Parts: sequence; C-alpha cells; structure tokens
Amino acid sequence: MTITHHPASDSLMSCSAGSMPESFAAVMASHMAICSQCRKDLALMDDIGVALLDQLSPSPLTEPAPVMALRRLESETVPVTRPCLSTGDVPEPLVPVVGKYLDDIKWKKLAPGILHYPIPLSKTAGGDLRLIKIAPGLAMPEHGHGGNELTLILRGAYRDKTGHYKVGDLADMSDDTEHQPVADAKEGCICLVATEGKLRFKTLLARLMQPLTGM
Repeated sequence: MTITHHPASDSLMSCSAGSMPESFAAVMASHMAICSQCRKDLALMDDIGVALLDQLSPSPLTEPAPVMALRRLESETVPVTRPCLSTGDVPEPLVPVVGKYLDDIKWKKLAPGILHYPIPLSKTAGGDLRLIKIAPGLAMPEHGHGGNELTLILRGAYRDKTGHYKVGDLADMSDDTEHQPVADAKEGCICLVATEGKLRFKTLLARLMQPLTGM
C-alpha cells in the first residue's frame, strides 16, 4: 500500500497533544494503524512535547484534569509506534464499533448510490463520524464545510480538485475547502469521515435532503 496523502502538521500536533475531538481522533487513529510514516511523525512530536513539558515548572490544578479523547482511544489500542492492523479490512481502532469486514456492515441508504453507517459518539462529543459508501463513478454533491473535515479511504478511491485519494490516504480539509468527490469508476469508494459542522451543499436538492441525512 502506497499512501500519498497525510494529515496536515497542525492535525498531527493536535493528535500528539490529545486535544482532538472524538470523531477526528477516531479517523487519525485509524490512519495511524496503516501509515508507518505518520506513526513515526507522531512519535517525534510526542518526544518534542515531552521535552517541552519537562522544562515547565509544575503548578497545582484548580479543577479536575480533562480526559482527552485521543488519549482514551490510544489507551485502548496498541502503542502508536507499531501497526495495529486487524485480520479484516477495517482498521483495528474501528473494529469494536463496526466489526472486521466492510462487507458485513449494515449499510443504510443515504441517497441514490450513497450508503452510510453512522458511528455513535459519546454524549459530550461534538461533530459527526460515519462510514460512507459511494457507488462506482458517482459524484457526491458539491459542498463546502462548516468546519474541518477528515476523510480516510478504506476501499476504492475518489478524485476531486484537491487530488486523487486511494486506500490509506487521508484528506485533511479546512473549513474554506469546497469540493465534489467523484468515486472510482470501477471500485467506487468507502471512506471514514469526521466533520465538525454541517456541510454546505451547493444544490437545492442536497440542501432539502440535508435534514434527513444529518450531514
């Protein structure tokens, strides 16, 4: 597997600090499970963070320390310095919530040619996390973002104006990105998507359907 698209440096720093929202931490952990380069980069940032913390003078807490979503996720999986591949085609961090195989997922219809599987988050978590399955050659509605978006390709591929994303690639989109992903003509695309806010669809039909899709 050749991975060519990786998270932005600020996403890696947020990941290292354990300050990512729960949905984004799940996508990052899944990418780390299959990307050796990002595991190395994250380990380096962790080392830098530890060195910086060692230089700080301790101070007492005035309230209970927050529980960071990514640190909880890391504590339930193997160390990030080595791969955590499952025996199926689903990254190990996702296996407890979706199972080992993409073909066994109980997909729900989202729109013609588009299926999805919403992944529940904790009650205090914001944003949205779901698997999306797009039929071969189908173009998603053009849209912008009401916040950042992380998309990890698990099967097939898609193209948009930002590039060609294949299995293992991670699309790290900011809130000013507008695009229209088009799924691979032969395999279609299955991806794990985390969003902060609602998508901003360009077409009237997509906007009318938005309350039903929850995206």
